[in-house]
Amino acid sequence: MENLALIDSFSEFKDDKLIDRVTLMAILEDVFRNALKKKFGDDDNFDIIINPDKGDLEIWRNRIVVADGEVEEPNQEISLSEAQKIEPDFEVGEDVSEEVKLIDLGRRAILALRQNLISKIHEHDNTNIYKQFKDLIGDIYTAEVHHIRHKAIILLDDEGNEIILPKEKQIPSDFFRKGDNVRGIIENVELKGSKPGIIMSRTSPLFLEKLFEQEIPEVFDGLISVKKVVRIPGEKAKVAVDSYDDRIDPVGACVGMKGSRIHGIVRELGNENIDVINYTNNLQLYITRALSPAKVTSIKIDEENKRAEVILKPEEVSKAIGRGGHNIRLAGQLTGYEIDVFREGAEEDVELTEFSDEIDKWIIDELSKAGLDTAKSVLEQDVVDLVKRTDLEEETINEVIRILREEFEE
Repeated sequence: MENLALIDSFSEFKDDKLIDRVTLMAILEDVFRNALKKKFGDDDNFDIIINPDKGDLEIWRNRIVVADGEVEEPNQEISLSEAQKIEPDFEVGEDVSEEVKLIDLGRRAILALRQNLISKIHEHDNTNIYKQFKDLIGDIYTAEVHHIRHKAIILLDDEGNEIILPKEKQIPSDFFRKGDNVRGIIENVELKGSKPGIIMSRTSPLFLEKLFEQEIPEVFDGLISVKKVVRIPGEKAKVAVDSYDDRIDPVGACVGMKGSRIHGIVRELGNENIDVINYTNNLQLYITRALSPAKVTSIKIDEENKRAEVILKPEEVSKAIGRGGHNIRLAGQLTGYEIDVFREGAEEDVELTEFSDEIDKWIIDELSKAGLDTAKSVLEQDVVDLVKRTDLEEETINEVIRILREEFEE
């Protein structure tokens, strides 16, 4: 039959798209049967023979011979005189098989066929891509920056698959140029219409966990297990690790000599400050470790309400809370307990909120962010240190200290 471009493209599709023979034949037959239905109203009496390797296609139409003038279903029946034009020996009641040429379908139908075939091939590709990346959810993946948009970065992998890194899934300090390689985890895959949407994340705690697996051999081998990861992307993270082998120091193995092992992870995450702590079932000890680098004096635990009251020396409070409250927030997430911090001798102290008539609320809030929420906690600090730890001007801090000394110390 005619060697049309449509037929020539069979083997191209097979080679380019890496479609197996059975799948390609099923797609081709489905496309041609849809065309036959449109042309003849039904396709039940058609045989389609396909050889995708050679690009061959044959379509045979099967009809029953009926007497002239008695044809009721033209697609199912053929008059005796018409049948005898095909083969003079045909008689009423016999089956006639007649080849249908592609050209008989009409030019518009052929164009529609090709478009439908391309569409079906793409649909098949997209389904395969969807399944492929669905299996990769939670794994680290690397792709190249193709296009930078306001709300997302579009990445392409080596096979040309498009991966989206939304703005909210980027670490705040991330800065990429076109052509840069980007690592993250495949967080989600969904079909939008027929096209798969592949979402990458660099902010997920799982990304940090997978980096530990990738960079630290003992974690990869299962000698050290990562119990839990919590993080404020680009700022701070806490990772609880454990080992079933008493001979292994899990924290030391993860950090490495002078931080050599964890350095690459920190750099990948935009210099995110990572605290690695030993996991333990001893809740008091676990909370104590979670509040590192602060040194805890004592802990009172309310297991029913999942709260912990932690007593610290005044100079340790700001360490426990951390910049912007990051340390205490992550410690709470890591342990699953709401942590309340109290200073030793707090009964002799006065909350800053007591001075709200003389000190603006925004100043009190700024000091609280730095873990300074009582008069003593502020007065114990050096002015230069207060300037570094807050966004307050030296003049403002000196005025606050003056007010506190007048009202509190006297």
